[in-house]
Amino acid sequence: MQALIHHFIDNQWMASRGDRRLAVTDPCRETVIAEVTAGAPSDVDAAVAAARRALPAWRALGGAARGAYLDAFADALGARRDELEVLSCRNNGKPRAEAAQDLDDAIACYRHYAGEARALDERQGEPVATGEAGLISRRYQDPAGVAGLITPWNFPLVSSAWKLAPALAAGCTVVFKPSEVTPLPEQALAEIALAIELPPGVFNLVHGDGQGVGAPLTAHPGIDKLSFTGSNPVGEAVMAAAARGTRNVSLELGGKSPILVTEDADLDLATELVLAGFCYNAGQMCSATSRLLVHEPVAEALLDRLDAAIGELVPGDPLQAATTLGPLVNAAQRDRVASYLALAEAEGLQGMTPAISLPEQGHFVAPRVFRDVSTDSRLWREEIFGPVLCARAVRDDEEAVALANDSDFGLAATVVAGDPVRAAALASRLTAGNVWCNTHQVAPPGLGAGGMKGSGIGRELGRAGLDAYLETRYVTHPA
Repeated sequence: MQALIHHFIDNQWMASRGDRRLAVTDPCRETVIAEVTAGAPSDVDAAVAAARRALPAWRALGGAARGAYLDAFADALGARRDELEVLSCRNNGKPRAEAAQDLDDAIACYRHYAGEARALDERQGEPVATGEAGLISRRYQDPAGVAGLITPWNFPLVSSAWKLAPALAAGCTVVFKPSEVTPLPEQALAEIALAIELPPGVFNLVHGDGQGVGAPLTAHPGIDKLSFTGSNPVGEAVMAAAARGTRNVSLELGGKSPILVTEDADLDLATELVLAGFCYNAGQMCSATSRLLVHEPVAEALLDRLDAAIGELVPGDPLQAATTLGPLVNAAQRDRVASYLALAEAEGLQGMTPAISLPEQGHFVAPRVFRDVSTDSRLWREEIFGPVLCARAVRDDEEAVALANDSDFGLAATVVAGDPVRAAALASRLTAGNVWCNTHQVAPPGLGAGGMKGSGIGRELGRAGLDAYLETRYVTHPA
């Protein structure tokens, strides 16, 4: 059993000052595979101090050199592909094919921001029109400073890449807290930083939970920028902590995203996209399209196809190639989803009977589809984070859009329509940061990702993801 009781600070492995230990589990085998330190505030102090010492030199290094280090991160991740995929399967429970896609996405993200780092050099001092005769101005972008990065457990290596790559490209130094639930894949980032000879203090990894590390990190006065992905209650606490000192903050929070299917849609495609929208990663994703709004003429046909498609899923060991549905990440998450299924029963919701057989061992939950769910139901309005879909038949596009936007969240949406012009028109009316039309939920690093309303503040990926770690300075003088 592996013991993750050391933090990576200033390019050294330092024993945690905290004496609490947390179990790290395999959600398929229900076994403890490691223990991780819960951390301590003094560990955070040491990591922040190292990052602050490293900041001037890393900032002065220039985008070209920083880009070379990011390319080295990508190379190293690719070289450790088999090991990291297995770690994600064992620690997170996701099927091997999904773990492989995650790794590809992470590598692409480091590659993208390697290029953005180089381009940042070229953009420094670009002229800006002042609109004033006799004055010229130039724009410069400087790193925000020391960044505190906190990631969730559902997409290890991916969520960290979305934060770490742009932060390093911008010239920030970082203190990174991965989820204590899935620390094993993220541990590799510290090992890679050491192997590629990243300058000491540029990247610091502190293991721990919210009490030992999370809260002290968000409240630390030496942190200039906070970036958090996770639940809304914790996000609100992070935002409150950032208010002290008026620090820069980015939040990627929850979702309760809709998927709209029109009467002219290709039902084979619709079935594929609906299924993936609430079953990929066993439904444990903020962007899960877990509210189905389908036009009445095709509602029954689509739901019947969906029932059959669920029956073709293969739950099982994530390391087996045939597996298409893994377990939930731990017993607590399984119990959370089970509580919503019990609520559905209490509310008298009509649910399809799952047509698949689950393994006897592991934190598995069979996908469930509930029909004609009231918009007042907690299942319709709250993020469940499991393979649960709520469906409603709608009369027309107007009703579909109105119900889709009637949510406290605005993270994502999908539109499936036979007419691509109609699909685009529907997408333009949806209150969501990302809308996919007739395609899966793809998130190339060149695009932005993030939400509206209760789904967060700011954007990750793309140029916006880099700008999140930059401060802009204008220098104006006579022509």
